[in-house]
This record gives sequence, C-alpha cells and structure tokens, in this order.
Amino acid sequence: MTVRLRLASLRHRMKQRGLAAYLIPSTDPHLSEYVPERWERRKYMSGFSGSAGELIVTQKSAGLWTDGRYFLQAAEELAGSGISLMRSGEPGVPSIEEWLAKNLQRGRAVGCDPRLLSAARAERLEKAVGEVGASLRLIDENLVDLGWPEQPSFPAAPAEFLAQRFAGEGSGSKLRKIRTEMRQRGADMLIVAGLDSLAWLFNIRGNDVPYNPVVIGYAYVTQKDVQLFIPPGKIPTQLRSRLGSDVHVQAYDRFGPTLRKRSNPNVTAWIDPGDANRWLLDNLSGCRIMQERSPIALRKARKNAAEIDGMRACHVRDGVAMVRFFIWLEQALKEGTVTEIAAADQLEKFRSEGDLYRGLSFRTISAYGEHGAIIHYGPTPESDTTLQRKGLYLIDSGAQYLDGTTDITRTILLGGKASVKQKEHFTRVLKGHIGLARAKFPEGVRGMRLDTLARVPMWEAGLDYNHGTGHGVGSYLNVHEGPQSISPGRCTGAELEPGNVQSNEPGFYLPGKYGIRIENLILVVQDKKLSRTGESFLAFETLTLCPIDKKLIDKRLLTKEERTWFDDYHARVYRKLASKLKKDEKVWLKRACARL
Repeated sequence: MTVRLRLASLRHRMKQRGLAAYLIPSTDPHLSEYVPERWERRKYMSGFSGSAGELIVTQKSAGLWTDGRYFLQAAEELAGSGISLMRSGEPGVPSIEEWLAKNLQRGRAVGCDPRLLSAARAERLEKAVGEVGASLRLIDENLVDLGWPEQPSFPAAPAEFLAQRFAGEGSGSKLRKIRTEMRQRGADMLIVAGLDSLAWLFNIRGNDVPYNPVVIGYAYVTQKDVQLFIPPGKIPTQLRSRLGSDVHVQAYDRFGPTLRKRSNPNVTAWIDPGDANRWLLDNLSGCRIMQERSPIALRKARKNAAEIDGMRACHVRDGVAMVRFFIWLEQALKEGTVTEIAAADQLEKFRSEGDLYRGLSFRTISAYGEHGAIIHYGPTPESDTTLQRKGLYLIDSGAQYLDGTTDITRTILLGGKASVKQKEHFTRVLKGHIGLARAKFPEGVRGMRLDTLARVPMWEAGLDYNHGTGHGVGSYLNVHEGPQSISPGRCTGAELEPGNVQSNEPGFYLPGKYGIRIENLILVVQDKKLSRTGESFLAFETLTLCPIDKKLIDKRLLTKEERTWFDDYHARVYRKLASKLKKDEKVWLKRACARL
C-alpha cells in the first residue's frame, strides 16, 4: 500500500470519528527517540525514516515537521507522497501548534493517542487550539494501528541480566538510594516510564528497540514493593530470581488498570515529565502528582567507577576496529568497487570481532560526497553511492559493548588533493572540536554555556551548523542520553557532573557538495590542578581513540595550543592502540598519528 493510500484510509477513520486533523508523533508510549517497529507509525504513514518528526493529517492535506538534521533526507523521502515538508525552526515556518490554531475551525477537533504526548505537550496543544474555539481529542485507540494489518508484534526475545562487574552497582543498592530520595522528597510512588531508566534500575538489557539495548516495560517503586510491568515471556526464571524478592512482575497491559487501582488522594506520585505521557497522567488523576526530573536520570548519567573503566576499555577495542576499517578502505578503493553500504557493513564486521560486542549503537551514517551534507543520512539500496578515490567521505558510527557504548565520526579525504575551502572548513570544525575538548570550567556549568566554544571558529568565518554540539551517552544503554547536553537549544538545564559522558561533534555542511563532522566522546572529570584553589573545576577526558585525517588540515589556521593538543591526542591514540594491532597495522597507525 502506498503512502497516498494509507493517508486516504486514515482520513476515512478520522471522518468516522469527527476529526478535522490527526497528529502522529514519532515516539512511543515511553516517549523514546528510537522505537520498536511495532510503534513506527509516523514512518509507516509518511515514508520518512528519520528519528525525529511529526505528521499532521487533515482531510485535504498533510504536513511533516522535522528539524535541520533531516531537511534534505525528508525532502527526498517525501517526494510524491502528497505530504508537505515543514522545516521546523526556519523563518516563516509555524510550529504544529501555530499551524493547528490557524487551520482548525471553531468547533473542530484534532485527535491524538494520549500515550504519544507528554503532559506538557498535550497542555500546549489544548491551549493553542482552545484559543480559536477548537479542541484536542485524546483517543485511546490509535487510528494508525487500526489500518495497519501487517503491524509488527512485540519483540519476543527475553531480557538479559547485566553482571555487576559491568553495571558497577546492584539493583538492590540502586533501589535503596532511590527510596531514600523518595522519602526526602515526600513521594510515595515513583513511576519509571523511560526504557533506559527501567534497564538501568533493574540491571537488565534487551533488544526490543533497534540499537538501544532496552526492554519494553513500565515500573513503579514504593517503600514496600516494586512492580515491573513487562510483556509475557521477557523475564525468564533465572532472571526473575536475580531481580530480588520485592520485585513483582506483571503483564505489560496491566499497568494502566493497576495505576488506576492505586490512585487515591493520599498518594503522592513522582513522575518525570521527560518520559511520562498524558495517558499515564490521566491514569494517576486521583493522586497528588509531583512532576520533577526522576532521581534515576542524574544517577544514570553519572557513571560509576566500573562504568567509566568499561567506557575506557570499549573505546580501545572500538579504536582498533576503526583503524582496521580505514586500512581496509584504503586498499579496497585501490583494488575494486566500494559502496557506502559495503563500507558500513565492513566496519560492523570489524567491530563484531572485538570482545563484548553486542551490536551497533545507531544506524551507521556512511556518506560520500554530497550525501555527507545530509546530517543524518542513511544509505539505502536506492541511494547507495560508489566511493571514489577523490572527495570527502563521512562516517558516523558506534557500537554497543557489554562494558560501554561508543559514537564516533570521522571525515576523510579518499584521494587526490583537498581544495582550499575543504581544508578551511575542516580545520575550523577541528578548531571547534579542540576548543571544547580543552575546556576547563567551574562545577555547576550547564552545557549550553560550553556549546559556544565549539562554534566560535565557525562564526569567525560566517559559518555555523544546524545541530547541537554534544549529547549524553549511556553505559551499554542509549547512545542519546539525558539530561545533560552541550547544545544551544536542547539543554535541559542539568549541570555537567563528573562521570557524565558527552559527545563532542561540531560540523559543517555544504548542501550538494560535502559534509564534515569530527566526533569524539568525552568524559567529565575533576580538574585536580585548578580545584586546588578551593573552587571545584571540571574538564574533559577524551575517550575516543582514532586518528583524525591530517590531509584535510590547514596548519596555518591552528594556534600553537591547538597543534599541541592535536599531537598529544595522536600520541595517546598510538600508545593505547599499537599493542593491539598487527605489525602492518601498527605501521599505518604510526604514520596516521605522526606529528603535524
């Protein structure tokens, strides 16, 4: 069935229910970024495969809103669908709320599944359409599901226990600390709705969601018991015994009825507005509601000693895979044909040969030439381009290991000579990367303040990039983890703390020509030297270990301090990786890591 036919079928169901418009978010009942195939409703209805975007369907039109990371990709994938691309954040482009307020007539309604809206988002929608005499109608049955006969079922694979040598702390210890914080804050019940929070709290992992090793489920914690709601068959007998005697397992679909039964005015329920949907809030309507960041969020982001050791160790193995990939790529380009997909597959193969490998942490962005300008490009059989011995190649990739998660981007010159502009653009991106990597800052600083450090070298040349500079990364968990971030617009206000892992990824994108991004993961650590003065200062330790292409650098644009950082970084890369490589691989790495 084509997108146009799916839209026509949906419009019929909308008409039956008296809806003038229907909102299809890209998320799931846990407000996840990546969702199981079962809940990829926006992708099914529109054909757009990016991880961020929302679709509005009316009887006569349809529009898809997405951000700057996906403009080029969305334009390609929506072609011929009858769906208009709404470039969020661009001048003159209204938000969904503004568009609905302008286009909904008095007395008409826009519908949405309450499981796919946060409480705050639902409130904004209600206010926007209410001001023009229209309404938001929350419909418990999802209208996309009703017309999706081949909709995938829940993933069937059981959850797995994460050993304490990787987790660093037992689930019982985590629960005791969470309960202490609940008592201090006056909460009787904590709702756990985020899938990564659920995985972290119970030290379980799974493969229910692509790239994120999580298990579909909900939980709530009280001082007396813990209830875990999870699809049947996900908790085998051996794992159930590891969860502890006070953890009671129920079926996933029992969560709503159980909440309604527990809901009463004497109970204060703590929910995190970042992962709690409107449906959940409605089921707790009889309780006193405390909407604050979950006590799990900051603890999960603050990696413990075992998790930090694991992150350092997995980046050595990941660096070895990257080096072997670049050596292979050089030789493959000389001997025959290599496509974007073939290159991505080969990198995955090298990673899979490393210890503790469990899969990719996101879909590999293997982008040659103009595809590199599509920030979240993913090669398809239709777009798969053959790499040539010239031009720029951008590869953004990562892996899940039992002891950590990786995310790295490198941009390399495949052959020939880089142009003056290519060198300038690459070097300015590198300067921004180094500026953030070298940052030292007092405790209490938020990532929004540091984002500027990476952009100044771009701004000096009248350039910029349309994405954040850094996101949090989980420990064998989601590659995108909050609440901390280094971004001008997505920063939640959470302070950077020792143990946080963030990405450092400034970039530059020239549509139709090429894209450049340099990404390492960085660990927040205490700067012991500066902290001797009395005030606590923090700094970054770079975790990622992989050479940066010297052929694309205009050394004249680098300061003495930047060149020193670059040479020191490469010396460390060689020192950490050389002993893991074969003799010829070591020769290649020594050349790649030579001083500027």
